Amino acid sequence: MKTLFKPLFLLFLTISNMKSFSQKMVEYYEPVKNDSIRIGKLDSDFLKYIEKGYTLAKPEDGKNISGVIVFLEDSGFENKNTSAKQIYSQANKAGFAVLSVSTEIPLDFFFSDSSIIDAHKTIKNAFEKNYLPNKNVFLIGVGLSGHRTLKYVEYIKKNQPKFSLNISGLIICDAPLDWVRQYNEGKRDRRINFEEGAVWEGTFSNYVLENNLNGTPKSNLESYLDFSTYSYSDETDRHIQYFQEFPIRAYIEIAIEYWLEKKRKTTIDNNAPDMVGLIAQMKLAENENAELKIIYPQDSKTEKKNTAATWISVDKDELMEWIKKQSE
Repeated sequence: MKTLFKPLFLLFLTISNMKSFSQKMVEYYEPVKNDSIRIGKLDSDFLKYIEKGYTLAKPEDGKNISGVIVFLEDSGFENKNTSAKQIYSQANKAGFAVLSVSTEIPLDFFFSDSSIIDAHKTIKNAFEKNYLPNKNVFLIGVGLSGHRTLKYVEYIKKNQPKFSLNISGLIICDAPLDWVRQYNEGKRDRRINFEEGAVWEGTFSNYVLENNLNGTPKSNLESYLDFSTYSYSDETDRHIQYFQEFPIRAYIEIAIEYWLEKKRKTTIDNNAPDMVGLIAQMKLAENENAELKIIYPQDSKTEKKNTAATWISVDKDELMEWIKKQSE
C-alpha cells in the first residue's frame, strides 16, 4: 500500500507581488482515493475524495521561524488553501510559517475521531519533516474549518497525545458551531425553498447530520450537543472547558439586509449567533482574552456575503499584530 501512496513533494520559490520578500513553499499530498462518499439521497449525491496532506508556506530563510499558523481546510474546494493564502505575506513577513492541512474527506465535519487523527498525524508529520518550532502556534478556522479547529482542540485536550501543539491562540471566522441551530436553519431553508444554494446546503448538511448523529435534534438532542463545540441549547456548556484557557478571536460580518433580501434568512439563520455565543461563554468562564470582532457593511470588501467573504474582509495586518502580541 505504501508504494501506492508515495507523497508528492514539491519545493519551489514564489515571490510575492505585494511584498518585497520570498516564500518557500512545500507541498506533501497523497494520491486521491478513487472513490466517493454519499451526501444525499439522490443517485447524483456523491462527492469525490480529495487529497490528504499539507501545504506549508514559510519565510525564505526558514531558520528563524518564530511561530506557525495552522489551517484545517479542504484541499479540493474553492482552490487549494484559499483561506491560508490570504495571510501568507503578513505571516511570513512576521516570521511565521503557515500550514494548511486537509484530510481526504470532502467538506469534512470531523464526525469521526479517525478524521481528526488523520489531521493530527499530518500536522505532526509536517512539523517533524520541516523542523517547525512547536511554539507560538495559532489555529485559524474559516467557516466549516472553524468547527474543525475547535473539534481538533477538544480532541487533543481530551486525549493528550504524545505529540501536541503548544497552542497560543485560536481565530474562528464565521463558523457554524451550534449544530442544533444549523439543523433548524437548513430545515427552514428547505421548507421556504427560496434560494437554490441555501436549499442545497440545507439538504446536504441535514442529510449528513442525521446519518452521522443518528437522527434529528428532536429525536437525539444529546448527540447534537456532544457534536457541537458551542450550542445555545446546551445548558451545561460542556465544551467551553476545552477552549477557555486560550486567547481567542471570533469574526462575524453584519449582513442582515443582504441575507434577508437574497435568501430570506432571519437574524438566527447565519453563523453570527454561534460566534457571539462562544465568546459570551468564554467571558463567563473568565477568559479576559476572548474577543468578538465585527465587520460592518462599510468595512466589507465584497458584494457577496458568505464565510469566505467575511475572511476576505478581515484586516490581516491587524490580525498579525494581535497574533504577535499573544506570542512568546
